[in-house]
Amino acid sequence: MPRPFKCRRVRCRIKENFFKPCGIPFENLEEIQLTIDELEAIRLADLQELYQEEAAEKMGISRQTFGNIIKSAHKKIADFLINAKLLKIEGGAINIKTRKFVCFDCKNVWEVPFGVLRHKVCPKCQSSNIHRAEEEKGYARNFTDFTGIEKKHKHCRRWTR
Repeated sequence: MPRPFKCRRVRCRIKENFFKPCGIPFENLEEIQLTIDELEAIRLADLQELYQEEAAEKMGISRQTFGNIIKSAHKKIADFLINAKLLKIEGGAINIKTRKFVCFDCKNVWEVPFGVLRHKVCPKCQSSNIHRAEEEKGYARNFTDFTGIEKKHKHCRRWTR
């Protein structure tokens, strides 16, 4: 029995959906479709230079699935470049990663996709007393070691565990 299909977590937002060689009209080009999860795999593996296990974890998939996605993406991009085709980026089973915010005045909680500017005021009460939701905070949380004592890293002076 095959494993159940998982949606892939994606953080990148594309600015352009089509790429084509210069000087050739759209009508004369064969189209290749690169899915958004394939684009995310390219971003993680080639731009951020993550190992496949790390990249797979970020996308919420297995390492084997990530390897299959990146192989397919590389093949499509090579075909696009070498054979002068139209590259269309769309589709795929994705779950776009979002950021959660909370208003400290009215307790309203809302989500904003990555790549979209955060609100300056709460959409419900218009208060400017807004912050990232507690579970969404990143590097600066839980800076205690096993003794429960907070400390700063000796070289960069950041809080560490």
